[in-house]
Amino acid sequence: MASIRLTRTTLEVIKVLLASTVDDPAWGLKICEETDLGSGTVYPILERLVDAGWATRYEETGEHPGRPKRYYYELTAVGRRAAVEARERKPRFFGLRAAGEGGTA
Repeated sequence: MASIRLTRTTLEVIKVLLASTVDDPAWGLKICEETDLGSGTVYPILERLVDAGWATRYEETGEHPGRPKRYYYELTAVGRRAAVEARERKPRFFGLRAAGEGGTA
């Protein structure tokens, strides 16, 4: 498994992939919109994730009138484990509290 540098932009893309589901998969333009990053940033990150075995890419099947075919991306088991580890290392980035950061209710 290749190593991926977990930059802020890479983590933004991974967050979208973590949130995607079978019923609501992630594709390039959707990832660009949800991360507020340009395609020149998102697509190279996606390719690195695929090349490293952290994500897979598959083609849309069925009709797609009036627009190009979409390519969907999803995290592999390896990628999901790496994302969970990143979430544990950088919890604030994922909107979580670090261990030991308590709050009063």
